[in-house]
Amino acid sequence: MDCVFCKIIAGEIPSPRLYEDEKMIVIRDIDPRAKLHFLCIPKLHFPYLPTQDEQKIEYVNHCLTTIPKIATELGLSNGYRLVINQGADAGQSVAHLHIHILGGQELSWPQL
Repeated sequence: MDCVFCKIIAGEIPSPRLYEDEKMIVIRDIDPRAKLHFLCIPKLHFPYLPTQDEQKIEYVNHCLTTIPKIATELGLSNGYRLVINQGADAGQSVAHLHIHILGGQELSWPQL
């Protein structure tokens, strides 16, 4: 597979891990859009939000329940925003589902 996130998970591309467990990692985004911008990446490769696969749903659920538990450690005690881009029109640049975690400042709503 030629997936940059899979290579980071496998250790083929170095990226400091701010959090890791058996199902996910959290790293800093290399193109931050907020003072604090992290990526939560499931260790199971799939490009889009699952619709029928229970294993994928379990990984997404794990990410969404773990992020609040580690938010303070990431410096996000005053709030944060979660973003999941799905497809090219939404700005998804890596076809491996990931959750953007943004915070560390007051966030405005983007003008579309």
